[in-house]
Amino acid sequence: MAQELLTTFEQELSEVALRPGTGGVFEITINGKLLWSRAEQGGFPDIKVLKQIVRNVIAPDRDLGHSEKKPD
Repeated sequence: MAQELLTTFEQELSEVALRPGTGGVFEITINGKLLWSRAEQGGFPDIKVLKQIVRNVIAPDRDLGHSEKKPD
């Protein structure tokens, strides 16, 4: 996931930091804003969903190309 985000948002993100937690905690934050919580959402995000969530915060006008196309 970290590499996917860095590749997709290479101009917008300077780093992706992984910090160990306890008790199965998995959270994604940007500048202190919680974007995803395993406890709240009940699991891990699909990479396409995660890219859209991150994009909406750091580059809302950016097109993600094939990641946003819906199946016919």
